Amino acid sequence: MFEGIFKNSQRGFVLALAGGGGRGLAHLGVLEVLEAQGLRPDAIVGTSIGALFGAMYAINPDARAARERVLRYLDSESFQSLKLPAIDDADMEAEDESWLSRLTTAARQTILYTRAMTEISVVDIGALIDVAEAFCGTGSFQSARIPVYVTAVRFPGGECHLFSEGDLCRVLAASMAIPGVFEPVAIDGERYVDGGLASEVPAFEARAVAQEGQVVVAVNTGARPDPEREPGNVLAMLDWATRVKALYLRRYEKVHADVLIEPLVGYTQWHDFSNPEQEIKRGHDAAMEKLPELKGLLS
Repeated sequence: MFEGIFKNSQRGFVLALAGGGGRGLAHLGVLEVLEAQGLRPDAIVGTSIGALFGAMYAINPDARAARERVLRYLDSESFQSLKLPAIDDADMEAEDESWLSRLTTAARQTILYTRAMTEISVVDIGALIDVAEAFCGTGSFQSARIPVYVTAVRFPGGECHLFSEGDLCRVLAASMAIPGVFEPVAIDGERYVDGGLASEVPAFEARAVAQEGQVVVAVNTGARPDPEREPGNVLAMLDWATRVKALYLRRYEKVHADVLIEPLVGYTQWHDFSNPEQEIKRGHDAAMEKLPELKGLLS
């Protein structure tokens, strides 16, 4: 599957971009730093939002254009109409909320909880396909100027699959389809969900793609539990448990990377895209810190 990916065996690097929702905005800062230094990956392996941004960059390797495209989308009506369900109960606890706002929030949560008890998802997958098309347009695996690979997990078997062909936007939607939030995505007679379930930081897959001598550079944008914030309801408690489990699983995934870039985004909620410049800067700063190490391995 991985044979014949590169024409030359010259020393280079494969870039592994993790999932993380809003935390993944840090990938844009990392890409800007690498590009400014003339460092273009030989391949990109992505999970969830890392796959989305990785594919966008692979199709058009221009970090500034990628940043502008993402910021435009986050400011667009299309994104504002995409209602991502929040995990915490902050809306219900706000002391200065009007009675109408509280009533609206209660009604929305009642509908959300009812659907959660009767269906396997709360958001239609069409929203994710629209997002993928907004960033990648009519681009495909074949048209990408940098080879790109995307992780997704087969449902309900749970096997991790690495895509390198097929309908790119549909594959990206599958890689971002968080179970319980988005419905599984049908691809070639099978159904797939979020690649982050099996490989939140796809360093292992990047190692499988890389040729002998090539460096694996992984960007970890995973969540971690906030020691200053206790869960306020059952859903938040489940989210906390998932963060703890993922934190320890990433330790095993990260050992496959030669260079590990870890932006300080761990406390950002996956559905929080409210501070894109801040998250991008965190990625930029973390990449700058690792530049000497990366250049040393590539030289």
